[in-house]
Amino acid sequence: MNYREPLSKAEFQAHTTTLDDNNPAIYCGTYHKYNCGSLYGAWIDLSSFDDYDDFIEFCQRLHCNEEDPELMYQDYQCYPRCWYSESGMSRETFDKIREYAELDDDRKDAFEAYLNYAGDEYTTMEKFEEHYQGKWDSGADFAEYLYNEIYGHEIPEFLQGYIDWQAVWRNLDTAGDYTEEDGYIFSRE
Repeated sequence: MNYREPLSKAEFQAHTTTLDDNNPAIYCGTYHKYNCGSLYGAWIDLSSFDDYDDFIEFCQRLHCNEEDPELMYQDYQCYPRCWYSESGMSRETFDKIREYAELDDDRKDAFEAYLNYAGDEYTTMEKFEEHYQGKWDSGADFAEYLYNEIYGHEIPEFLQGYIDWQAVWRNLDTAGDYTEEDGYIFSRE
């Protein structure tokens, strides 16, 4: 494809956003324009692309009036900050953002909590799904649930008051079996 060919109005409209939706987006300008005092660019809806190469081609064609546009992503929305970079976006990051965009809002919040806990370096959607245990009002509530799941029965009512579920949770947490981040519980490696 010729990156020097300007975008048609239909192409531009198909891939830009007014930020009214909750789709991941970046504002794409160029370093040259920025250094010349211009913020010209566009908010690009990342979920509107099926392919990383199509995304890069769109960005290049958006700035086809420059000989060799050096893309500058000046802002972002609706995806984790750790994936944002002013100076570029890798294919791997693009794919992560596309996967993230397919999550419902509750799962997005849980995934971001997992990122806070695990860090981006080792975080994949598969790892998240493997370790995610749900959102709980407290670690104690999770500990009681876990007991019932493992042993398959409810504790008799007359004994329930004698179990300190908060202490059981502390043991699960300090033993390295589970951790809590913003109300979300994750199993550890």
